[in-house]
Parts: sequence; structure tokens; C-alpha cells
Amino acid sequence: MKNHDLVYLTEDASHDAVIEHINEEAFGPGRFTRAAARIREQGPHDRQLSFICADDGETIASVRMTPVLAGSVKGHLLGPLAVRPSHKNRGIGRELVRIAIEAARRAGSEAVILIGDPPYYMPLGFEKVAYKALDFPGPVDPARVLVVPLGADVHERLKGLIAWRDEAKDAETLRKAS
Repeated sequence: MKNHDLVYLTEDASHDAVIEHINEEAFGPGRFTRAAARIREQGPHDRQLSFICADDGETIASVRMTPVLAGSVKGHLLGPLAVRPSHKNRGIGRELVRIAIEAARRAGSEAVILIGDPPYYMPLGFEKVAYKALDFPGPVDPARVLVVPLGADVHERLKGLIAWRDEAKDAETLRKAS
């Protein structure tokens, strides 16, 4: 078996085409109809908190983080997370999730939210969000809405609409207030 040289890097624009291919391979054309995709359509993801994994220079996995306002929580929506079939079951997805959560924590995010499989994500620090606490722009299984709280009183404030958040506007508002 080949000795793999895995490297985790911050995503940049040069990764866009291969990430699209990896996501298409993992999720198929139905990925665009999902509630999380409806949020991601509202604005760009945060490249500084999005990561890829490369094996000997070939991008083989990625995770993206999109800024959201969920109720009154300024957080990030994790996903899509995808790993090429040739590299599955090696811990690459778990490592990408760990890296993304830590980057969000350092950036001051209050929470990392996702729609995903609880048995996979709960061992990575995710907790269930209160049943139907968040209103998504499309159908979602409320039992699959999970969060890693990074700020105070996150669960209590995760109530209401979840939508894309304009981080540039947030920064401008903060600058004007100081």
C-alpha cells in the first residue's frame, strides 16, 4: 500500500473546480435542493475557515464554512464535507471538521452548525439543536440539525431563522460603533 502524504490547507480559488467535482461525486445533483444549499446560495462561504486535504498534491477532500445568523447566534454552517471515495474511512473528514471548528473558534464564531448524521458528528463535539428551533429555507429533518456551541448561551439563542450572514457588513458595523 502506498504511503500517503496528506496535507491540510486553507482553501483558495484554485480549488473551486476540484471541490465542485468532489461534491458532485459525493452528493450528486440532488445536493442543490437541500436546505443547507439554500443558505449557501445566499452568499459566499468563508475561504479563511474552509479547508482542503491533498494527497501528494491532489485535492482529495474539502470542507466549507458559510457565515450564518441562526436566531441571534453569529456562527458558521459547516458543509459540504466530502472525501473522494478512494480516501474514505481514513479519518480525513474528521480531521477537516476538527480543523474547521478550531478555525471558527479562533475567528470568534459563536457556533458551528450543520445538518448531518448524528452518529458521525456527535463524537466530534456536535450536540443536537432543540427540535424545530431553527427555521431553514427548505425542508430539513430537525433530528439532524447539530451544533458545536463556541459562545455563551448558544442553545438558548438558536431560535428562529437561519440565513447567510454578511461578515463584511458585520465588520463595518463594529468599526462604526468603536
